Amino acid sequence: MNPTRITVAFDQSTANLLEKISKEAGLSQSEIMRRALRFYYENRAIDDAVIRKKIYTYMDLLLNGEHVIVDVDHWLLFLKLVESCPSSEQFWKEHRDVARSHREQLKTKVRTAEELLTRLEACNFFRVTKNSETDFTLVLGSELPKTFLRIFLEEYFAGMGVKAEIKENLAKLRVTVER
Repeated sequence: MNPTRITVAFDQSTANLLEKISKEAGLSQSEIMRRALRFYYENRAIDDAVIRKKIYTYMDLLLNGEHVIVDVDHWLLFLKLVESCPSSEQFWKEHRDVARSHREQLKTKVRTAEELLTRLEACNFFRVTKNSETDFTLVLGSELPKTFLRIFLEEYFAGMGVKAEIKENLAKLRVTVER
């Protein structure tokens, strides 16, 4: 089968990039273009800025090995266990410490309350509805994580110097950030 030949006009920086990739990979420029086109086709969803941001967040969370993916049912079981545990106060104390530690670790990546909520939304803790620049509703899948999330947010916001009011509803948290 004869390959279909096409002509493509590149600007100089793109031509240089193609040449560099070709040399580094030890592949022909045609093979690089074939692979690039297939890769683009398979991953074109990341053209959407929202999806691309989520993917980078997932990569940031998972690739360094500091986070795990846990099924929602397992997550809720852990929270039930914590609530029924006689030493739950110790858990909540340590949870506050972890929240402060997270703030310290992420201070260059997460600079605003909205950035924190967006990052936690990517972790599937909740869905964020932005009601205004300073008012957010966090829709939880269950009421079990309310305390866990409220405490985390209180400690994290305090570490950021952000004053926020967090109100609990049945399966929602309402976060109002003071300006």
